[in-house]
Amino acid sequence: MARVAGVDLPPNKRVQIGLTYIYGIGKSRATAILTEANISADAKIKDLNEDDLTRIRTIIDSQGDVEGDLRKRVQMDIKRLMDIGCYRGLRHRKSLPVRGQRTSTNARTRKGPRKAAIAKKKAPGKK
Repeated sequence: MARVAGVDLPPNKRVQIGLTYIYGIGKSRATAILTEANISADAKIKDLNEDDLTRIRTIIDSQGDVEGDLRKRVQMDIKRLMDIGCYRGLRHRKSLPVRGQRTSTNARTRKGPRKAAIAKKKAPGKK
């Protein structure tokens, strides 16, 4: 099983798709990595030899943050926004949408399940 940047890549997938299992690598970045490493995007991960995997690892290491380092940087950026008290930081702190979406009818993913409405008392019945 191929292991790159601390992630086990699925052996039966194409290399281009398999690299997207690494946090911080999408399809376009995976394609760029493979062209730089002179590896066909259609090859399967199980068909790669150790030399190919070494080239991929060195390119990923040289290009920048992936996986844990990238996750840590994103969390630190969010924490910085919350600490300085800017509008985006306040939205993060209140668990509301940050990028200007409407919240009166949508945003259930960010806000969580609806709070239960208080049940009205039944009107006294006639006898």
